Amino acid sequence: MEAVIRKWGNSPTLRLPSSVLTAAGFALGQRVNLVVSCGCIEIQPANNVAYNLDKLLAGVTKKNSHGEVSLGAPVGREIY
Repeated sequence: MEAVIRKWGNSPTLRLPSSVLTAAGFALGQRVNLVVSCGCIEIQPANNVAYNLDKLLAGVTKKNSHGEVSLGAPVGREIY
């Protein structure tokens, strides 16, 4: 399938047809990596990082946490 690189603002852009996205197993909003090699641009899925809140919180200790930080007196309606 042939496509044309066009300008979008100050950047070049390439529109991908929905059928191409679906055939490659990609979805809107998905993070990807661009790899340039031998004059070719390859689009690869980015590694999905799955976070687990319980595991993240298990890493919080008194040694690596800090107390409150003052940002000064209220300047607007923060106190309401």
